[in-house]
Amino acid sequence: MTINILGQDYDMQETNAKDDVRMTDLDGYCDCFGKTIRINNDFNENNPACISNLPMYKQRVMRHEIIHAFFEESGLKEYKGDELIVEWIACQFSKMEKAFQQAGAL
Repeated sequence: MTINILGQDYDMQETNAKDDVRMTDLDGYCDCFGKTIRINNDFNENNPACISNLPMYKQRVMRHEIIHAFFEESGLKEYKGDELIVEWIACQFSKMEKAFQQAGAL
């Protein structure tokens, strides 16, 4: 799928370490130079990192990687590598969106 980040198209797909060696030990990554976002689809019940609500977790990973791209395309490259800020936004975004909707701020 193609998503638009501030006027720049990014190719976003699911993959795994067998098909993409960069995915080894990652849940996802954003390649800002290649304009790609990849999400790991290799989770199963035998995987010790398996998450109980996998669809919700994958959504959070997608948000996380998209936020990296937003920082890059905004010219805020110093923040694109700040995993603490990126993860905080990814975790809190749905709550922020709900508050914005309640306030009529969207």
